[in-house]
Amino acid sequence: MGDETFVEYILGETDWSKKLEIMYYLKKRTGIYYDNSVIFKALITKMFLDYLKQYYPDLQIDENIVITARLLCDCMKVENSTNIEEIKNYAKRGAEYLAKLGFDERFCKICEGVNRYTIKENRTIEMDILELADQFGGMLLDRPERIGFEPEEAIVLLQYRNLKDKENKMLNLFIEFVHYAQNIEV
Repeated sequence: MGDETFVEYILGETDWSKKLEIMYYLKKRTGIYYDNSVIFKALITKMFLDYLKQYYPDLQIDENIVITARLLCDCMKVENSTNIEEIKNYAKRGAEYLAKLGFDERFCKICEGVNRYTIKENRTIEMDILELADQFGGMLLDRPERIGFEPEEAIVLLQYRNLKDKENKMLNLFIEFVHYAQNIEV
């Protein structure tokens, strides 16, 4: 790592797999929250950004910032918490932690915006992307209390329950992306 800071190190790394490796070692050293759900949601984010780059190249989104934010925004999450205050404040606590590591205010706000508990208005596109990947990815995963939803069912819940009466600037493009991704033959 040399003389560079952790912030410079992780933001300077643009290779996806190396960024995941950095996160793995950060978890080992600090105990931050980082598990397969974080990787899964980051992969959804990366695929969505790749889709946007291909079909909407005029959108000005810094892919590296968004991917890094998606990997770090859950850093203070508590696994399987039932404490509503803990759930409502993990993103804010995470943003404060990231600020102590040296991330700038804009990056920390993007991370805090992964949910709407503390930032409800003046949301950026980056926050909206994190929110979509977080909620959609979370619905696809099995939980102790339920099995994961099918993608189409998750989209309906996202659109008509979770984000009902909320403005998410990227929702329609995300729905388009999910439909596109479901039609890709592997």
